[in-house]
Amino acid sequence: MADDYSDHEKHEDMKVLHGMGYAQELSRSMSKFSNFAISFSIICILSGGINSFAQAISSVGGAGAGIGWIVGCLLSGMFALSMAQIASAFPTAGGLYHWGSILGNRFVGWITAWLNLLGLITVLGAINIGTAYFFAGTFGPMFGFTGTDGQVVAFVAVITIVQAIFNHVGIKATTFLTDVSGYVIFVTTAVLVVACLYFAPAIDISRLWTFTNYSGEAGGGVFPASDNMGYLFLLCLLLPVYTITGYDASAHTSEETKNAAHSVPAGIISSVFWASLIGWVMICSITLAIPDMNVAAGQGWAMFFETMNAVLPAGLKNVIYLGIFITQLMCGLATVTSASRMLFAFSRDGGMPVGSKALATVSAKYRTPVNAIWTSTVLCILYVVLALSIKLDGTSIYVIVVNSTLVFLFLSFSVPLVAGMLAYGGPKWPQPGPWAMSTGVYKLVTVLSVVGMAVILFIAVAPPNERVLYVVLGFLVLAMVLWVAVENRRFEGPPTGDRIAKRKAAIAAAEAAVGEKL
Repeated sequence: MADDYSDHEKHEDMKVLHGMGYAQELSRSMSKFSNFAISFSIICILSGGINSFAQAISSVGGAGAGIGWIVGCLLSGMFALSMAQIASAFPTAGGLYHWGSILGNRFVGWITAWLNLLGLITVLGAINIGTAYFFAGTFGPMFGFTGTDGQVVAFVAVITIVQAIFNHVGIKATTFLTDVSGYVIFVTTAVLVVACLYFAPAIDISRLWTFTNYSGEAGGGVFPASDNMGYLFLLCLLLPVYTITGYDASAHTSEETKNAAHSVPAGIISSVFWASLIGWVMICSITLAIPDMNVAAGQGWAMFFETMNAVLPAGLKNVIYLGIFITQLMCGLATVTSASRMLFAFSRDGGMPVGSKALATVSAKYRTPVNAIWTSTVLCILYVVLALSIKLDGTSIYVIVVNSTLVFLFLSFSVPLVAGMLAYGGPKWPQPGPWAMSTGVYKLVTVLSVVGMAVILFIAVAPPNERVLYVVLGFLVLAMVLWVAVENRRFEGPPTGDRIAKRKAAIAAAEAAVGEKL
């Protein structure tokens, strides 16, 4: 797609948005590449793929990287394909919530919004905590930063506030940084891959399909000891499944993307494809560079750093670490964008019990949902404080919540995808968008997504993470009580039918307030 944006294209985007009852308040300035880059930056193989690298090895050994990564990415790929089909037909901010509401019903949309919001806020905290720990293990000693809980909270607070400031001042600032981040991810990964293969003491390609039981102490205690290799193989899928997520950011920024019905599904699919492919090459290269698999496995979570220390020259290692650190910061930046757009979209339909009007406010100067941005930021920081301060049996609840986050995010994907499959071709969804698979392929992909959700739920609550199930069930029970007692009578959902027609004057006034003109 050309960089220019014609009046006709702008008119078509606004026509679709007006048809769903919303005003063009946000600045529609994101290119097709920028929409790809924001999801690619959140996926960030140099964040999840590095910080959780041990999960690929400390279960079934090298096969966890060579084979496990592929299987996990295929699971995420099914979600991405099914999501792209709906995103092309309904390109709105906070896409998941809107899809659940109009393809299912008010409750489906409401529960989807809360699952996605909870997942986005906590994953933002997890990303920035991971960045803090990465900094502590690389450049931290030069600044006296050892990664204590207090230091991590302060570090996360500072970087999250900086990320919010860039989001506050406009989508152009955010997309410029995430565009750059996309290139930095490519370049840093390429350098890391070449360095690992060049400086590897020896390359044994058979490692990538060799299954070795490194559970228990043999794997540094990352996973509990087990003789069941099938169970351990499922656990190694936590690495790719946790890493290859966040592509819903392309949908959340639909109202800021040019030619959204075409660009958004392309952004979702291309970000998952390239992250999966490049991530696999990276994970395999690191695995091949390990001098001694038995020794490395026993190092547990420190495995990546110990391998780099043993293999790479100090100067080159620090250059690679700097590139990784920059991309991790941009990963958090893009996640602030995604979380704030979800909160904005839910609030403009009155989804929040209090403060919806304020949270749905768009700055006329910056054309961003500033209150939603800062609310997401504050919630993230509060989560980090609680997650690192509360201990259960001596273990930080952060570990429990990170795995809960995985379930919340993929449940928030699954609910509207299933609603879409059931509604497809009916009165709620009579026609697909301009990007579409055939009916049979689309429904098959969605069914495979549901199967993938079952696998993800199993590995997320498997020992030693049994408490994750209690967290998820507790949230669902609380949500049902709130819906029956309060929200079922209060929450109207997105505008439909006559409500859309009645909003014409409000739409015109909202666009005039931010200076939007065709």
